[in-house]
Amino acid sequence: MSDAPVNLTRSGPPETILDPEPPQAVASLAEAMSLPEERRRDEVAEVVAQFPRFLDGWARLGQLARDDAEAYAAFRVGYHRGLDRLRQNGWRGSGYVRWAYEVNRGFLRSLAGLQATAAAIGEQDEEERCRLFLHQLDPSWPPRDLEA
Repeated sequence: MSDAPVNLTRSGPPETILDPEPPQAVASLAEAMSLPEERRRDEVAEVVAQFPRFLDGWARLGQLARDDAEAYAAFRVGYHRGLDRLRQNGWRGSGYVRWAYEVNRGFLRSLAGLQATAAAIGEQDEEERCRLFLHQLDPSWPPRDLEA
């Protein structure tokens, strides 16, 4: 269990903020993302292999995937790892997980990517569930800076 608090908001459900990612994982991902495009995907895959719980690594790997099936798999892993991390941080199946907090963005990117790739492979039910879930987690979804 994490020491990260679940904050109660005056305007609604509790708000969960994930614990910080390992600094080395963040630095390695930033370095991999700065590489030339032809090397980027493989380097991000190495980061994910070294830090398999790093949510933004999975999200970025999904964004760099070679095809829809590979993207779907990476986003799904990021999504499920994210659910695990949310629960470890006190989330109990409802409440806000907002984009405004940098540490939540890997999970939200994974969920948004899962929504998009579900649509691409014809999984309309899953696309709709993801869309609704994103709006439940952050009512102001989508953020203007989704790629940030």
